[in-house]
Amino acid sequence: MPETLYMVIERFKNGGPLPVYRRFRAQGRMAPEGLHYVSSWVDLDLGTCYQIMETADRGLLDQWMANWEDLVEFEIHPVMTSAEAAEKVAALPPA
Repeated sequence: MPETLYMVIERFKNGGPLPVYRRFRAQGRMAPEGLHYVSSWVDLDLGTCYQIMETADRGLLDQWMANWEDLVEFEIHPVMTSAEAAEKVAALPPA
């Protein structure tokens, strides 16, 4: 099964970023084998993290999120790179 990229939008719950960063410092990402971190960005208010994860097994995201759901609300979107989108669009029949 091919790897899929996922845009993970994490909104930090009431405690804000401190509990999240403390747990990460102490325990790491806590991602199961087969779920790969690609990159992430945090908004300037330190309230939301935008993260790209990659896996062939969508269920691994659920396992990973279970480790953080007490501190983070998640929104998940399967995505593709801009280059992949351009290839897909180029293959479409002319309008």
